[in-house]
Amino acid sequence: MQDFIKDLESSLQRGFIDQTHPNKGDHQPQLLLNSKQAKQEVLSSLTEELDHCYSFLFSVAFITEQGLATLKSHLLDLKLKGISGRLLTSTFLTFNQPAVFRELLKMTNLDVRVTDVQGFHAKGYIFEQPTHYTLIVGSSNLTASALQVNHEWNVKLTSHENGEIIHHFYNQFEEMWQTATSVTESWIEEYAKVYEQAKSLPEQVAELPTSYETNPWQQAVTIEPNTMQQNAMQQLETVRAEGNDKALIISATGTGKTYLAAFDVRRYTPKRMLFIAHREQILKKAKADFQRVLGGPDYDYGLLSGSHRDLEAKYVFATIQTLSREEQLQNFSREDFDYILIDEVHKAGALSYQRVMDYFTPDFFMGMTATPERTDDVNIYELFDYTIAYEIRLQEALEEDMLCSFQYFGVTEFEQNGRLIDDTTTLTDLVTEERVGHLIDKIHYYGWSGDYVRGLIFCSQKEEAHHLSAAMNKQGYRTVALTGDDSQEERLRRIDELENGDLEYILTVDIFNEGVDIPSINQVVMLRQTESSIIFIQQLGRGLRKHDSKDFLTVIDFIGNYKKNYLIPIALSGDKSQNKDNIRRRMKDTSYIHGVSSIHFEEVAKKKIFESINSENLMQMSILKDAYQELKNRLGRIPYLTDFQNHHSIDPEVLVGKAHNYHSFLLKMKEDIQLYTKHEDQVLTMFSQDILPGKRKHEVILLDMLLRDGVVTQSAFIDDLMKVGCRTDEATLTSVERIFNLEFFTVQDQKKYGEQPIVVKENGTYRWTTEVKRQLEQNENFRAFVQDIVTVGSQKMQHYSCVEPFQLHEKYSRKDTMKLLNWENDEKATVFGYKVKYNTCPIFITYKKESDVENSVNYRDEFINKNMFSWYSKSRRTLNSKDVQQILNADRNQISLYIFIKKDDGEGNHFYYLGQASPDKFSAEETEMVDEDKKLPVVRMDLHLERSVDKKLYRYLID
Repeated sequence: MQDFIKDLESSLQRGFIDQTHPNKGDHQPQLLLNSKQAKQEVLSSLTEELDHCYSFLFSVAFITEQGLATLKSHLLDLKLKGISGRLLTSTFLTFNQPAVFRELLKMTNLDVRVTDVQGFHAKGYIFEQPTHYTLIVGSSNLTASALQVNHEWNVKLTSHENGEIIHHFYNQFEEMWQTATSVTESWIEEYAKVYEQAKSLPEQVAELPTSYETNPWQQAVTIEPNTMQQNAMQQLETVRAEGNDKALIISATGTGKTYLAAFDVRRYTPKRMLFIAHREQILKKAKADFQRVLGGPDYDYGLLSGSHRDLEAKYVFATIQTLSREEQLQNFSREDFDYILIDEVHKAGALSYQRVMDYFTPDFFMGMTATPERTDDVNIYELFDYTIAYEIRLQEALEEDMLCSFQYFGVTEFEQNGRLIDDTTTLTDLVTEERVGHLIDKIHYYGWSGDYVRGLIFCSQKEEAHHLSAAMNKQGYRTVALTGDDSQEERLRRIDELENGDLEYILTVDIFNEGVDIPSINQVVMLRQTESSIIFIQQLGRGLRKHDSKDFLTVIDFIGNYKKNYLIPIALSGDKSQNKDNIRRRMKDTSYIHGVSSIHFEEVAKKKIFESINSENLMQMSILKDAYQELKNRLGRIPYLTDFQNHHSIDPEVLVGKAHNYHSFLLKMKEDIQLYTKHEDQVLTMFSQDILPGKRKHEVILLDMLLRDGVVTQSAFIDDLMKVGCRTDEATLTSVERIFNLEFFTVQDQKKYGEQPIVVKENGTYRWTTEVKRQLEQNENFRAFVQDIVTVGSQKMQHYSCVEPFQLHEKYSRKDTMKLLNWENDEKATVFGYKVKYNTCPIFITYKKESDVENSVNYRDEFINKNMFSWYSKSRRTLNSKDVQQILNADRNQISLYIFIKKDDGEGNHFYYLGQASPDKFSAEETEMVDEDKKLPVVRMDLHLERSVDKKLYRYLID
């Protein structure tokens, strides 16, 4: 407690008295904002405090269903820990909908009361933490907009339990709480009557800020081209002006591809147009949308499908099944249509599409799809001459407010006999009464937006869908199972019943992944393991179309003990890098989702995903090959590493990690790009492994200069380093030279890299060695590979500091650390926990040890808080040991301590950099650890970090 008080005093000194105070505390006052640029949300601070509190109090005037949804999984996790809280709200201006109060009743660890104090407009959140209280007070109500988007000011304060300010808030809360009314079902029924009366008198709510949430009775507006459509039409004009007669539009589901096509046709004014799709349902909807945009008499619009044969219409809407028949094609001349559109064009690899595309010769061919990626060796890009007019994916579409916002909940699958459902679970166990109860509990708790549920449940197999539907119907639900065995007519009938409210759920297996337009869907349930990020997005997209009946979509994803759980953050973020650390970051930080959409995982589900990331091999050659082929298809040529980087595909580091260098990878892809000598391959390996990651800019900059000029004076090199603010001290320059002449590396690495210098320094000038110079001059492929590495390295190095050796919270291997600290040699083989050398001491910590780790190295290292770490020396050390004394007297000895940490061995050999630290001499103590009945001396001490650990990283490491 004394440490906390000292920390709090230091924090308050900096926060309220002197901003230059050298605060090392973690409790200074903060202004909480919603800032897209800074990737900040009030919500993240709120949930961080909520997740680790002992109790909490909320006092908020306005609450919306979506705002409440952002806390549901967090409140459920607290319930499982036996933690509860209280919420005080009001009916001020009848803003709060009755549905909100019904949702609040689902949270049984939340006691809710309503005050009748006139003008109640308080917004405050109080959390009881193990050592203190946290107070967040300001302008944010419990609405998604206020917590994530609006310009809000909130102050976060920390108080000791005896602090006066916290008692003032508590007393105010208790005073109002005692006179407030408990929320019950009967109270909600009475309030609903009052609310309906207010709803019929819109003038009474005119004072409400419109940005809190969409008004549920807002009138629809006249359709106009959205941002995507306007930009895409301009790009299509440019494409045609450049002489192209084919183009692809890649656009996320729900962003208005059909209307875009109609707008473009209106601008193009063709004599005749042909619209092709694979289902009659799509055609009928498209025909209605086109007529709404283009106008004109009904006879201008015709169908070619089933029994419809409207061959003379100006605008023909045809199914591919009917149109591709030889007898139907002969009804048209090749030049009949000057504008042809193919919807869901990722299917165009089929022979039926090929027959149609080969037959017609329009002035312009446009293909539209949300998912151009194929796994059947068909190159959709090639069909459209590699011309992509416009592309917008899920994250961009959300940012542009084209889609309905969503609340994603990764929930824990059913556990039977202590075992979560996994890849091997049999059908019998999937349809037990207990699992059905678990399913119903979750979909009820997480709910939906709107008057009643219109849900899709995606199952893993047909029998499961039928059994679960029957079981849910016995529980009073109105559901039906639809599979590929059901006719198109049956599917359409059931969709109508869902939209009309006669059905609540359709349970299906994949048939609704695409080509189905049900905008009113307000709940998507994924009751199957994720096997493909593409299918995941397709199923998510079923509910992302905007509709007047909903404010947001609820997505409930049941996460069991599945091997491919790692695909979930990949699908949600669109990160295709296959870089495990990137994927972990997507789990810790979901700021890539824009607007009022948010992503939440129950605690157990989150752990299962991290386990999957750690255990799964994301560098499988099959995965890399698919990504390679997809990018090659898109470009129409062999891609370089730079292409992977620019197209946000596989991380180049992953590719060269799999095959030493990219040339070796291309050979595995059966590409015929030869190098002349083994040494060329070895040089590429060295550049790929040690320079491409860009963790020190110096090597990248020097390579770039050498490629451009052939020889580089040291003074010119120093000038270029100084332009970008890099260190130019002698030790760093010498370290760079030892990298290029290979002296830094171990004997094993030197053999791998060719055993001879690559760049040498003579008379103050850097130059290629004779052999490398000749190779660059005589082999264009070799030079292109080197240039490619430099280009990627130049992009990657922007993430790293050029002044300090390390970038806070980035990851480094032991080898990286030795290099960046300017050690003469790579000594990773002799550096285990730490090593003092050259006035530096890197300390490497594995936070969670494996259960079978030897006791002699099973140190009990742990965070005390975000600024302080309880750390143990190597075993067989006392306070008088040389290395212990060097560390304890680091300041006096001018030794810099650098702290590196990883959560567990599943993260490989790279560690997060937490910054420099200083030891607390007074905390140092001799203690013991037991190994095979032997007591080994060890020293424990507290290390003070110069910078607080990022809160998301901190929670990831300790949870």
